[in-house]
Amino acid sequence: MSSTTLQKTMLFDFFGDLLTEKQRDYFDLYHNEDLSLSEIADMAGISRQGVYDIITRAEKTLDDFEQKTGIVRRWSEMRSELKKAGEIAQKLQQQYETEPPCAKLTQQLLIILNELQDK
Repeated sequence: MSSTTLQKTMLFDFFGDLLTEKQRDYFDLYHNEDLSLSEIADMAGISRQGVYDIITRAEKTLDDFEQKTGIVRRWSEMRSELKKAGEIAQKLQQQYETEPPCAKLTQQLLIILNELQDK
Protein backbone atom coordinates (compact mmCIF):
# COMPACT_ATOMS: atom_id res chain seq x y z
CA MET A 1 0.00 0.00 0.00
CA SER A 2 1.48 3.34 -1.00
CA SER A 3 1.88 6.13 1.54
CA THR A 4 -0.71 8.20 -0.36
CA THR A 5 -3.24 5.38 -0.20
CA LEU A 6 -2.45 4.82 3.46
CA GLN A 7 -2.94 8.54 4.17
CA LYS A 8 -6.30 8.55 2.34
CA THR A 9 -7.41 5.45 4.22
CA MET A 10 -6.43 7.00 7.55
CA LEU A 11 -8.31 10.20 6.69
CA PHE A 12 -11.33 8.07 5.81
CA ASP A 13 -11.07 6.18 9.11
CA PHE A 14 -11.00 9.41 11.09
CA PHE A 15 -13.42 11.56 9.09
CA GLY A 16 -15.42 9.17 6.90
CA ASP A 17 -18.59 9.60 8.93
CA LEU A 18 -18.59 13.28 7.98
CA LEU A 19 -18.97 12.46 4.27
CA THR A 20 -22.27 11.90 2.54
CA GLU A 21 -23.40 8.29 2.28
CA LYS A 22 -22.66 8.24 -1.45
CA GLN A 23 -19.18 9.72 -0.95
CA ARG A 24 -18.47 7.17 1.79
CA ASP A 25 -19.65 4.25 -0.33
CA TYR A 26 -17.77 5.23 -3.48
CA PHE A 27 -14.60 6.16 -1.59
CA ASP A 28 -14.67 2.83 0.23
CA LEU A 29 -15.28 0.85 -2.94
CA TYR A 30 -12.49 2.64 -4.78
CA HIS A 31 -9.78 2.89 -2.11
CA ASN A 32 -10.54 0.02 0.26
CA GLU A 33 -12.22 -2.55 -1.98
CA ASP A 34 -9.97 -1.66 -4.94
CA LEU A 35 -12.79 -1.45 -7.50
CA SER A 36 -12.20 0.60 -10.63
CA LEU A 37 -14.15 3.73 -11.48
CA SER A 38 -15.85 1.78 -14.28
CA GLU A 39 -16.89 -1.03 -11.95
CA ILE A 40 -18.38 1.42 -9.46
CA ALA A 41 -20.11 3.33 -12.26
CA ASP A 42 -21.67 0.11 -13.58
CA MET A 43 -22.91 -0.83 -10.11
CA ALA A 44 -24.29 2.66 -9.43
CA GLY A 45 -25.75 3.21 -12.88
CA ILE A 46 -23.90 6.49 -13.43
CA SER A 47 -20.99 7.60 -15.59
CA ARG A 48 -17.37 6.91 -14.78
CA GLN A 49 -16.86 10.69 -14.64
CA GLY A 50 -19.67 10.98 -12.09
CA VAL A 51 -17.98 8.44 -9.84
CA TYR A 52 -14.64 10.21 -10.27
CA ASP A 53 -16.19 13.56 -9.31
CA ILE A 54 -17.81 12.13 -6.17
CA ILE A 55 -14.59 10.43 -5.04
CA THR A 56 -12.54 13.55 -5.79
CA ARG A 57 -14.93 15.70 -3.74
CA ALA A 58 -14.77 13.20 -0.90
CA GLU A 59 -10.96 13.24 -0.95
CA LYS A 60 -10.94 17.04 -0.91
CA THR A 61 -13.40 17.10 1.99
CA LEU A 62 -11.23 14.67 3.97
CA ASP A 63 -8.11 16.72 3.21
CA ASP A 64 -9.91 19.89 4.32
CA PHE A 65 -10.91 18.31 7.64
CA GLU A 66 -7.32 17.26 8.26
CA GLN A 67 -5.99 20.70 7.27
CA LYS A 68 -8.32 22.33 9.79
CA THR A 69 -7.87 19.88 12.65
CA GLY A 70 -4.50 18.12 12.22
CA ILE A 71 -5.95 15.12 14.04
CA VAL A 72 -4.39 12.43 11.81
CA ARG A 73 -0.98 14.13 11.92
CA ARG A 74 -1.09 14.43 15.71
CA TRP A 75 -2.32 10.84 16.07
CA SER A 76 0.56 9.60 13.88
CA GLU A 77 3.09 11.61 15.88
CA MET A 78 1.67 10.27 19.15
CA ARG A 79 1.87 6.67 17.90
CA SER A 80 5.49 7.22 16.90
CA GLU A 81 6.37 8.66 20.31
CA LEU A 82 4.57 5.82 22.10
CA LYS A 83 6.60 3.33 20.09
CA LYS A 84 9.83 5.08 21.12
CA ALA A 85 8.72 5.13 24.76
CA GLY A 86 7.95 1.40 24.56
CA GLU A 87 11.40 0.67 23.17
CA ILE A 88 13.00 2.64 26.00
CA ALA A 89 10.88 0.81 28.57
CA GLN A 90 11.94 -2.55 27.12
CA LYS A 91 15.61 -1.53 27.36
CA LEU A 92 15.06 -0.47 30.97
CA GLN A 93 13.36 -3.76 31.73
CA GLN A 94 16.28 -5.71 30.27
CA GLN A 95 18.85 -3.61 32.13
CA TYR A 96 17.14 -3.74 35.53
CA GLU A 97 15.39 -7.13 35.43
CA THR A 98 17.38 -8.35 38.43
CA GLU A 99 16.37 -5.38 40.61
CA PRO A 100 12.78 -6.07 41.77
CA PRO A 101 11.55 -2.46 42.25
CA CYS A 102 12.88 -1.35 38.85
CA ALA A 103 11.68 -4.48 37.10
CA LYS A 104 8.18 -4.04 38.49
CA LEU A 105 8.03 -0.36 37.47
CA THR A 106 9.29 -1.00 33.95
CA GLN A 107 6.81 -3.87 33.58
CA GLN A 108 3.96 -1.57 34.63
CA LEU A 109 5.19 1.07 32.18
CA LEU A 110 5.27 -1.47 29.35
CA ILE A 111 1.72 -2.55 30.13
CA ILE A 112 0.47 1.04 30.06
CA LEU A 113 2.31 1.81 26.81
CA ASN A 114 0.98 -1.33 25.13
CA GLU A 115 -2.57 -0.46 26.18
CA LEU A 116 -2.17 3.05 24.74
CA GLN A 117 -0.78 1.72 21.47
CA ASP A 118 -3.71 -0.68 21.10
CA LYS A 119 -6.26 2.15 21.34
